[in-house]
Amino acid sequence: MKCQLITAPTIEPITLAELKLHLRVDSETLAGNVTTYQSILPGSHVVADNYTTHAGTAVEVIGKQAIVNLNAGTVGAGGTVDAKIQESDDGTTWTDVTSGAVTQVTASNDNAIQEKAYTGTKRYIRVVAKVLVAACEFGADVIVNAATTAEDDDLTDLITDGREAVEIITRRALLTQTWEYYLDEWPAEDYITLPFGNLASVTSVIYKDSDGTETTMTENTDYLVELNGDQCGRIVLPEGYTWPTSDLYPSQPITIKFVCGWTAAASVPKNLKRAIKFAAEDAYYHGDRHETLTKIIERLCASYRLWEEF
Repeated sequence: MKCQLITAPTIEPITLAELKLHLRVDSETLAGNVTTYQSILPGSHVVADNYTTHAGTAVEVIGKQAIVNLNAGTVGAGGTVDAKIQESDDGTTWTDVTSGAVTQVTASNDNAIQEKAYTGTKRYIRVVAKVLVAACEFGADVIVNAATTAEDDDLTDLITDGREAVEIITRRALLTQTWEYYLDEWPAEDYITLPFGNLASVTSVIYKDSDGTETTMTENTDYLVELNGDQCGRIVLPEGYTWPTSDLYPSQPITIKFVCGWTAAASVPKNLKRAIKFAAEDAYYHGDRHETLTKIIERLCASYRLWEEF
């Protein structure tokens, strides 16, 4: 199989915090591990029937554990506070976190703290709130567990190594990445199967004739794309069409560029995440349990292996 990775994943299936928990590695104190950030400053907040007036400051949480605290003081007569967590990849475009809303604050439950864990995978989170009827006292903090050790850089590399090991075993691309697939000739069949599973899109199909002239084929006219879920996707000829008949260039005349992999760490199956942790553990402890861990990794990956030959 002739393939070249063009764009590697920008995130990993597991976080540094998750690997540390798996390895039981943490050399810091509680004070050194935990940092509290103010998203909405504490104080009396005016009535605003929207989630933009009281939009909190963004806090970076990627790769870390995070908890949001809504600290409510006294609400005004008949006043209410509705607060929720939002998440973002870039700190600009925000979406509500599923189940990220806290219980509405009223006079019956004010002067108390509500706690909500963030379990998503975005880079940033913030708290937004709206206040109805009367001004209310409250603030919102984001508590981040950012434990650091002298080995953090090495452990981060081991996560990538573990993911790549699992990709080799399963013959999959676990998270969004771009590849180029090279063919020396058109197939006898009316389809081309693409490697790595979880096909998201085909960027281009380009072939080069014997004179070196490149032609870009048109999706939905010259070929169709079958995504096929988490299995291998295909490029398929439309009814009545054939592959181009011109003589091909002698070296890698056909290039197919495509994007594949699960789009979010949360979508990667749990057993594959466990396999990545064990693969990282195997490398971290320099093979002390290599034989045992290899069996565990193989077993966790077994049902996700792709069997197509390329």
